Amino acid sequence: MRKINTLDIAGIIEDLCKRVNYKLDETVISTIEEASRRESSPIGKKVFSQMLTSYQLAEEEKTPLCQDTGMVSVFLEIGQEVFLKGIPLEEAINTGVRRAYTGSFFRNSIVDDPIGTRRNTLDNTPCIINTRLISGDKINVKLLIKGFGSENATALKMFSPTSSKNDIKEFILDTVRERGPNACPPLFIGVGIGGTADYAVKLSKEALLNLEPMDEWELSILDKINSLRIGPAGLGGDVTALYVNLKTFPTHIAGLPVAININCHILRTGSATI
Repeated sequence: MRKINTLDIAGIIEDLCKRVNYKLDETVISTIEEASRRESSPIGKKVFSQMLTSYQLAEEEKTPLCQDTGMVSVFLEIGQEVFLKGIPLEEAINTGVRRAYTGSFFRNSIVDDPIGTRRNTLDNTPCIINTRLISGDKINVKLLIKGFGSENATALKMFSPTSSKNDIKEFILDTVRERGPNACPPLFIGVGIGGTADYAVKLSKEALLNLEPMDEWELSILDKINSLRIGPAGLGGDVTALYVNLKTFPTHIAGLPVAININCHILRTGSATI
């Protein structure tokens, strides 16, 4: 049994919140750089150039990549041989978020009582916390920060179990066609298929955490999305999306939930192991 103080987790969360708001993962940067070389539209090329310059300045000047410093989602894999001591885990995680946002002068965007007073909590808490037990004595922490320009583009559809891959592809295309221009393209797109409605949405967000190689179906969806020619910043061009990842989970014989999670070009993810 390994003991871990939850305040150590708070420190990890604080560091990750700061890091991903200032600096994109190298895989994300290289994906965008490669796409910029494929863009043929003059205005699209200009948008890519401005984006890459902005990323560099954010890292150098320690200024946020986006004025919307988002809502924090934390995904924890906790080894079952870990004993947590100290303040409650949820409190520790929110402590880390609070320190990062108030200490770094990030914009606080979270309001309580969402259908009432909508009063700002002034420290960007509470965040969204997902936990899963795994074997071993370590804790894996993954973090995703999303602004609501792209979060508002999320979509869920309960398909008939007889629906085809093409039906799902058309749903993705219709969603990007309708909501993509407002989500700050070029886009990273996560798709969750299976489970229950709520689990499909969770899967779609988890699909954004790691940029894994795309399979044939994902590449074909990406190609169709780019044929929409929404383009960088929605101004037209070859590159509307940069990446598509589909995650699946077993589901009930009577249903087929499909969720789409669209992220803007600023894909803010980070991870650490304790």
